Amino acid sequence: MPAENIKYRDIVSDGLWGNNPIFRQILGICSALAVTNLVLNTLVMCIALALTTALSSMTISMLRKWTPRNIRMMVQTLLIAFYVIIFDLALKAYWPEMSKNLGPYVGLIITNCIVMGRCEAYGNTNPAIPSFIDGLFNGLGYSFMLLIISVIREILGMGSILGIPVPYFSSTMWDKWIIMVMPPGAFFVLAIMIWICRSIKPAAKEAK
Repeated sequence: MPAENIKYRDIVSDGLWGNNPIFRQILGICSALAVTNLVLNTLVMCIALALTTALSSMTISMLRKWTPRNIRMMVQTLLIAFYVIIFDLALKAYWPEMSKNLGPYVGLIITNCIVMGRCEAYGNTNPAIPSFIDGLFNGLGYSFMLLIISVIREILGMGSILGIPVPYFSSTMWDKWIIMVMPPGAFFVLAIMIWICRSIKPAAKEAK
């Protein structure tokens, strides 16, 4: 697609809402369930995935004319792994405690279907700058959902946000819902958020 025909506004709106990876495409659910018990863990994971998606998609776009189609998936996986390993090593070097908290989940970004999906569906057929923006805003759309889920889970389950006590929820008046920081809590909140976000779209269409 020629760069002059690309509408960046549409790329941004699709990534954040219209084609959101979580509640529209139902992708990246593993990390949505695994790391959203604490907001800080979620924030670091979201930054890693958004940057990996953007940089991988841009790099694949730049190399697409020189990449044989029969090995393009292997090339994409290699490039994604390159960016993930850089982030993982930086985390281990400068923030080892967070690296330990996230465990294997940073490394598993390599197999995240959001990253591979944007590389294949967009980066492989579009110019570099639009590919970077598409990857970035799909990553931010993913981050938007995960951060909402993590805020709800941490408040209800631990009575805090980023370790800072929240009034009422951190007091003895609130009986902490420990289930919210366990895997079942992630299923409940994710399902409710998908239901709410998907139910907004018909109303928006009617308004038009």
